[in-house]
Amino acid sequence: MSIAARLDRDIVAVPTADRPTAPAVLRAAGLSKQFGGVTVLADVTLDILPGEIHAIIGENGAGKSTFMRLLSGYIEPTEGTLSIDGHDVRFAKPDHAQAAGIALVHQEILLADALTVTDNLFLGRELTRSGIVDDARMRKLAAAKLAELGCEISPTALVRDIPLADRQLVQIARALLDDHRVVIFDEPTAVLTGGEVERLLAIIFDLKARGVAVLYISHRLDEVQRLADKVTVLRDGKMVGTYPGHTLTQIDMARLMVGRELAALYPPKRAGKAGAPMLTVRNATVPGFAQDISFTVRRGEILGFAGMIGAGRTELFEGILGLRPATAAVELNGASIRIRSQREALDAGIGYLTEDRKGKGLLLQERLGPNLTLSALSRFHRGLVMKNSRETEALAKAVADYDIRVKSLAASAGQLSGGNQQKLLLAKVLLTDPSVVIIDEPTRGIDIANKAQIYLFIQDLVAQGKACVVISSEMQELVGLCDRIIVMREGRISGEVSGEEMTESNIALLATSERAQLAHGGSQ
Repeated sequence: MSIAARLDRDIVAVPTADRPTAPAVLRAAGLSKQFGGVTVLADVTLDILPGEIHAIIGENGAGKSTFMRLLSGYIEPTEGTLSIDGHDVRFAKPDHAQAAGIALVHQEILLADALTVTDNLFLGRELTRSGIVDDARMRKLAAAKLAELGCEISPTALVRDIPLADRQLVQIARALLDDHRVVIFDEPTAVLTGGEVERLLAIIFDLKARGVAVLYISHRLDEVQRLADKVTVLRDGKMVGTYPGHTLTQIDMARLMVGRELAALYPPKRAGKAGAPMLTVRNATVPGFAQDISFTVRRGEILGFAGMIGAGRTELFEGILGLRPATAAVELNGASIRIRSQREALDAGIGYLTEDRKGKGLLLQERLGPNLTLSALSRFHRGLVMKNSRETEALAKAVADYDIRVKSLAASAGQLSGGNQQKLLLAKVLLTDPSVVIIDEPTRGIDIANKAQIYLFIQDLVAQGKACVVISSEMQELVGLCDRIIVMREGRISGEVSGEEMTESNIALLATSERAQLAHGGSQ
């Protein structure tokens, strides 16, 4: 039976026989939301059951985040109702939803950088003893909750001093400190890899076993397939349907999300050998993060960097590009260069897409035009006067070239979906016409259709004769995209794979083992 025939046979809404006989812990009935007359969510009806993991999937802009914000009290519906145990409720603010037992783990990191981990966990709900804040008890509870998540950071560490992955674990720990009836996870593993993901999934299964309802939003369809009892698909703000999780393959889910068959996710790799060396780095050391790293990337080549969280990949390239203290001998096209800042790297012809597009890559409150042209301002002004017409022309071209979905060129970067923000960041970096492009986590938090587009853009870069370095926590992405992969472990290079040895199992072995014996042509 074909995929289309099987999906047509399967349910579009949960059949009456499968509906709960008792009231759902949380029910959304006909939820709709409009902003400025534009409908972003229309007529969504969903039963959320105790002890069930219910996945919500869809492309960026499908309405997932709007739906989550409605359920958790951040916004109110234009139409429709929410009910708990069969009784209608109205959440005017997030505190109301939390009091009703609904917790939301945000995709964005919403922590106070200047406060400690413990302070963030208990912010607004501090424990007291005889009217005095009980710091010792809060630290003890914080340490216990972090240990459950496999997070080894100190409860007294400042949030600004810990890695992005640990900040996400802190955010998850904050949501799980109290008992809740419904826990909503919005892209919880976007910055996690390996062991961190497995520990989080184990906690989610434990929540299910304790009768907690879990809503799980993720672009990682393998996780959805492992976890979900039910899968609800949103497309363009509307429900496609709700399906039993065991009936859907990842291909099925992808087709339902985009409304069409997808071609192969990864473009064919270029035939032939790479050209002359473009970027050579020797003996790069970033104190506390990376030691004695040497590598070369060639014209027309995509070089991958793999490793577990904490392996030092991001910090290595931040050091090479002058964003943190480091020592390294760097050559570009055979000539020695000295890089003391990202501006000098750009001027030399090295572009860099940060892993943190929201915090470091884009000005979310600013219009699209200034975001695009910020790194190439000299092209858009005459003397002290900015040539707005040139900026507008460049933006219109970028929107067309990179398929940036935007309702108005006057919109702010923060109004774009995650995938479109990433395409805007790529356009911003490539506007400077670099010869070497370094991309850190190219598809983090991006839906499958935008992933396929970004892979094509990267392949097009090397087809133009540029060299590309891709840093990614997704081994499948590196294997599907790269010509060679360097693996880092504890701040050093543990090995390199190419050809038949470029498999997920070999990468995982190099990333975790001191003496890895690679399987030649091993399975992925």
